[in-house]
Amino acid sequence: MTQDTLTAEAIADYLSQNPDFFEAHADVFANLSVPHPHQARAISLGERQILTLRSRLREYEQRLKTLLQNAGSNERINLDVMQWCARMLGEPDATQIPAHIIRSLGDQFDLNAIALRVWDLPRLADSEFTEDVTPAIRNYAKALEHPYCGPLKDQEAAAWLGSQPASLAIVPLRTLNRAEPIGLLVLGSDEPQRFAPDMGTTFLEMIATLAGAALGRLATAAPEVA
Repeated sequence: MTQDTLTAEAIADYLSQNPDFFEAHADVFANLSVPHPHQARAISLGERQILTLRSRLREYEQRLKTLLQNAGSNERINLDVMQWCARMLGEPDATQIPAHIIRSLGDQFDLNAIALRVWDLPRLADSEFTEDVTPAIRNYAKALEHPYCGPLKDQEAAAWLGSQPASLAIVPLRTLNRAEPIGLLVLGSDEPQRFAPDMGTTFLEMIATLAGAALGRLATAAPEVA
């Protein structure tokens, strides 16, 4: 190795290919100093390695703390969903399920603007939950493969909320035995980041599955009373 080829890359390559260098030259390792990462002074190579390990340990501790916080949050959400689902299962009058979906979602998840509209459910014919359902709404729902999350973009369904939200989620609803949507659930928030475009939709899709399954009880006409 000549002076002309003595570059940082060449030195690093040499040391990686000769791991016994510092063993053969222990005095070099003991006396080697490197810059302190946060102070204007030099420290030994061993001390620098200790600082690096401590920094990594703090990072791992923060990651673990975040994971524990997320686990606790998910546990609370799962409990809320279970209670919401249990209330729907326990509703004896199926025609009350749409109102229950809106009321319970607002209570359980602190949402101040919720709207629900459905169609092709005989037992809800001429109810308030079938109003303002246009062909454009139905086509929009059919094209919506996953929940929409983000800012208001002149979506027609957002008018059901009564006030303009800073962010909203629009969720298509389907019964268990039907591929096409039978309704839309619209959730509005005054917080711009409550329903962000990059947020995951797994939770909303779970809500849609449960709500759609419950609404499926209304897909057939009510039995005639003898």
